[in-house]
Amino acid sequence: MRNFVQFILYSLRIALSGNSKYYAWLASLLVLVIFGTYSYLYQLQNGLIITGMRDQVSWGLYISNFTFFVGVAASAVLIVVPLYVYNYREFEYIVTFGEFLAVSALIIALTNVLADVGRVDRLFHMFPIIGTPNWPDSMLTWDIIVLNGYLLLNLLIPGYKLYKKYMNQEPSNWIRYFILLSIPWAISIHTVTAFIYAGLSARPYWNTALMAPRFIASAFTSGPAMMILVLLIIRRYTFYRKYISDKAISTLTQITLIAMIINLFLLLSEIYTVFYSATVHQISLKYLFFGLEHDGKLYAALTPIAWISVLMQVTSVGLLLPKRTRQNFKTLALACALNFGGVWLEKGMGLIVPGFVPTPIGEIWEYMPSFMEAVIVLGTIGWGLLVYTLMLKVAKTIEGKQNLPEE
Repeated sequence: MRNFVQFILYSLRIALSGNSKYYAWLASLLVLVIFGTYSYLYQLQNGLIITGMRDQVSWGLYISNFTFFVGVAASAVLIVVPLYVYNYREFEYIVTFGEFLAVSALIIALTNVLADVGRVDRLFHMFPIIGTPNWPDSMLTWDIIVLNGYLLLNLLIPGYKLYKKYMNQEPSNWIRYFILLSIPWAISIHTVTAFIYAGLSARPYWNTALMAPRFIASAFTSGPAMMILVLLIIRRYTFYRKYISDKAISTLTQITLIAMIINLFLLLSEIYTVFYSATVHQISLKYLFFGLEHDGKLYAALTPIAWISVLMQVTSVGLLLPKRTRQNFKTLALACALNFGGVWLEKGMGLIVPGFVPTPIGEIWEYMPSFMEAVIVLGTIGWGLLVYTLMLKVAKTIEGKQNLPEE
């Protein structure tokens, strides 16, 4: 126990030490957190009426970000599997980046859920044992179990390995069972999230068997794209560049490209099926891409977002296909940014809002996020990036077995 306490104190000392650039970065994230927290307290006092959501569209920007960042968290498995199953050693030094990215993405996702709950004091009813969840029938309860379980796994695995590294000891074999468990668990968190939508028969836009495959495909392209951006920034601006090889980035790039092509194929398949067969599913998709006319008024607030999303994703593929632009870090960064942004738009506003338009009784409500919603979401992202920064600094210092020069 004394060694563990010393490890914690040593980690805190590393996390809170740095040069002026490091402190400036932490301060900027704290500003986001403070403004986001203040806005959330204002929402808690005045209610969700301060958002753009109403009874007609009861899920908005918060649930959009929750859905997207759960996918980012799940994508960490794309580093874990090659390293621990196929012994791909190029990922040995970046696996920590992926595991801690999963932790920060889950923090962002779960804090967005908290922001969407009107009565957080009653949230405990959703938890097993201490609450009264409708388990196993409720997919929401399953989602709570798999998300929090995956969060614990991604804290336990790298945390234990860092502790053993700190003690100059080899990890025990039992940790490998948790590593192997994390692989199907990663798939489960996004599959269960997809099932929450796909099981709602009253919402034809979501009630499709392609929902889970689309979720996995989009997660497996946007997650690696974000990881590549993080690795490129770290290589350029920090002293941790020695951990990141060109081959590791190249492998992640190929994964990003293949998954994006699959994601676009699944989207095209759904568009063809819906419009060719002219089912009721068509109405929401038509609203998303072309708008709906009602009583002489065209409702098309999301149409520009939908087409921009498709354009960003297609452009990303166009940049990643040629070897010349794929291996150029500037065009690679642009392609990954377009990929990440395009999937965020598609899986966020493009997935959540059209499911509510029109309502089962035919109402049309144009939802757009309010300023307060946007500030709260930025606050949740600030929390995630702050935790990621602190964990990564500790991890790479301990893995280097010495205090590396400050970034």
